[in-house]
Amino acid sequence: MKVVLFGASGYLGRAADEVLRARGARVVRVSRTAPRDNGWVRHDLMRDGTDELVSLLGSIVPDAVVNCTGLLDGTTAELVAANVTPTAALLDAIQVAAPSARLVALGSAAEYGPVPHGSAVAENAAPNPTSCYGITKLASTLLVRDAVVAGRLDGVVLRVFNPIGADLPYGTVLGRAAEAIRTALRKGGDITLGPLGAYRDFVDVADVAGAIADAAFAPALPEPVLNVGSGRAVAVRDVVAMLAEVAGFRGEVRESDPVHSRSSAVTWIAADTTRVSRALGWSPHQDLTTSVQAVWQNV
Repeated sequence: MKVVLFGASGYLGRAADEVLRARGARVVRVSRTAPRDNGWVRHDLMRDGTDELVSLLGSIVPDAVVNCTGLLDGTTAELVAANVTPTAALLDAIQVAAPSARLVALGSAAEYGPVPHGSAVAENAAPNPTSCYGITKLASTLLVRDAVVAGRLDGVVLRVFNPIGADLPYGTVLGRAAEAIRTALRKGGDITLGPLGAYRDFVDVADVAGAIADAAFAPALPEPVLNVGSGRAVAVRDVVAMLAEVAGFRGEVRESDPVHSRSSAVTWIAADTTRVSRALGWSPHQDLTTSVQAVWQNV
């Protein structure tokens, strides 16, 4: 199995690389900031031309292409360039250079927008994103889904909920909390975050990587979009409290910072994982406590 992994130097990409290799795949790691080492290729899906991408894929003839690139925050133009343009480029290039390759793309729970409190959301729910991030991720998903349904592509979008674990980036609420706690432990004092009353579905990054590998290796994909989450909604406040306990932080956690616009309208979300379990045999293995411990140990 030959896999071209875009975004291999990023948070999800590093985890996917580890699992894919552990399962025996030959992984060509691609990043716009790739080191000049064997097994790495420099390519920027946002800025490099289609001809270069066709040449790259044609030289490898992969069995699967995994795209772990993307941007959480930025201007409208930046989010479109990072979350939509790469998908469009891959769809065009794969059809020319590697038409039998499977595309595994990563979507986001932000595509759903607000959902009924207490109910797990399934893939057939009408998407209603409330942020530019969610809108651009949905646009990417629809491009892939349309190509799959039309028979132009073998592919799937994994709608990832809230990934946490080792090397969690600062742009997430737990990433910000971990950094704030580390600073407070060093300098003293309390920490200040935004409101923490929302409920989120946290899934370990290692489990997400497992789903990526499952999708790459699966003999067939009966569904073009699959949720990847724990299936359980937890109050963010409770998870931050778990993080503080793991860190040994005894100060106060204030919630007076501004609301983060990317997810402020969504007060509850949990994944219905029925389809991904049926399609890939996938289910999460890491418990939340272990994931939170990994967040702290790798800040």
